[in-house]
Amino acid sequence: MFPLRSVLNRAVLALTGVACLLVGLWATAPRTPLAGRLPSWWPVPGPHTVFVDRHRLADLRLESWWTPTVMVGAIAATVLFALWSVRQSHGGFRPLLPLAAPGSTLRTRALEDAVTQRAVTVDGVARCRTRVLGGRRKLRIRMRVWLRPDVTPAAVLPALAALGAQTEQAVTPYDVRTHVRFSSVPHRRTHVR
Repeated sequence: MFPLRSVLNRAVLALTGVACLLVGLWATAPRTPLAGRLPSWWPVPGPHTVFVDRHRLADLRLESWWTPTVMVGAIAATVLFALWSVRQSHGGFRPLLPLAAPGSTLRTRALEDAVTQRAVTVDGVARCRTRVLGGRRKLRIRMRVWLRPDVTPAAVLPALAALGAQTEQAVTPYDVRTHVRFSSVPHRRTHVR
């Protein structure tokens, strides 16, 4: 399964490609057999001319809406692409956590994996996903825990609290806040055919 960012990247690239394809088809439509079916107001350039020639562009520039529309479109596109680029470069970095022992560090991904593996061993937990968010001296651990059918959160919460305390002790200089979100695995239903 792809992470959400990868899926979004592919979706944006696909939508951009489809948009470029549609604009290209639209720009070449008067030269196709569809030219006879176009509305009467549709501009039909000659066979050896461009879609928007210099005279038509000069006429567009004289319109009062042209300059603000082009400026707003250009600024919006620039801001959106800049935010997207910043978001792409920000998400790939996984910080190293310096620990109390001299010269020792811990990758947040390794901490996530260790907490997840320990949480899955708790009786009643079907699966778990963990995310560690680091700050200057604070760590936030977000756990999404799926419980087995007929298991209540109260049954597993003491073991998960103990796991949070062990994690805080392991990363001693950091103040750890653990947030647990519970979901349940649905009962398997028998299907009658």
